[in-house]
Amino acid sequence: MSLKTAPPRGATSPAQPPDGPRRPRNPHRRSWQGWAYASPTAALVLVFFVVPIVLVFVMAGSDWTLLGGNQGGNLPENFTAVLDHRMFWPAVTFTLKYTAIATVLLIGLGLGLAFLVQESTRWRAFLRTAFLLPTALGLASASLLFYALYSPQVGPITPLLDRLGLTDGPVSVLGTADGALWSTVLLIVWRYAGFYMLLLLVGLQGIPGDVYEAARLDGAGTRQVFLHITLPLLKPSLALSTIMCVTGSLLAFDQFYILTKGGPDGSTMTLVQLVYNLAFESKRDIGMAAALSVIVLFALVIINVVQLRMMRRNPDE
Repeated sequence: MSLKTAPPRGATSPAQPPDGPRRPRNPHRRSWQGWAYASPTAALVLVFFVVPIVLVFVMAGSDWTLLGGNQGGNLPENFTAVLDHRMFWPAVTFTLKYTAIATVLLIGLGLGLAFLVQESTRWRAFLRTAFLLPTALGLASASLLFYALYSPQVGPITPLLDRLGLTDGPVSVLGTADGALWSTVLLIVWRYAGFYMLLLLVGLQGIPGDVYEAARLDGAGTRQVFLHITLPLLKPSLALSTIMCVTGSLLAFDQFYILTKGGPDGSTMTLVQLVYNLAFESKRDIGMAAALSVIVLFALVIINVVQLRMMRRNPDE
């Protein structure tokens, strides 16, 4: 026979909280609260992302001119007209060429600057500030700055080349196809190298120092440490940097529009420039411009998916 002792006066049962029994939470109320918090962001995404994409697809399948408006559907005439346009394939070739050059230079230089800043001790703060300072300047402002530097009338580059005997008289460095390309690449490297240095520096600082110490104790050299430890552990940062660099280069517009206007003779015409040209300058055809925008969108999706799969692939497979 078990004896049950009564709880002391004023004590409460452990199963019952001091304030009385708790009321069950209403899951519907919490759901509505979540929707209330997310509704402003959802509204912004709907207005500034979903609706424009839907409108672009509608324009791509319509006879839509800049001054005449929507004249009805004409699918797939806009797409065939874009593919048959004389500047489409040169723009594709130049955009891919520029993307390859800019990506290799920015990722390589950004990684080198990240190593330099990480290893430097005395000049670390100065170097970080110096490399990151150009990123504070907008791309359009930086393009106008370099346009003045490249100008044969007021810029210092042309007189310098003339004094060195490389040119005969005032010659614009933007007057040739190669000169326009590499002058724009110089602008982009100056503007974005510090940004990619910062991204890769964060990845480098996330690698534990114990891993390097263990590798050195095992007799690994600098090259082996870089290839077998730094690069594999830096893969997420490299993937992010590469995707951002490739996407930004494929969508290049401001720098070429300000520096070259697509010239000389259309040699620096990018795909986004061609979209602008079709919509507002040569054709004034919104339908063709929208069709080219849809083609660029699908190309970006495919390229990004391929990059993600290549970055996630196990090198031992």
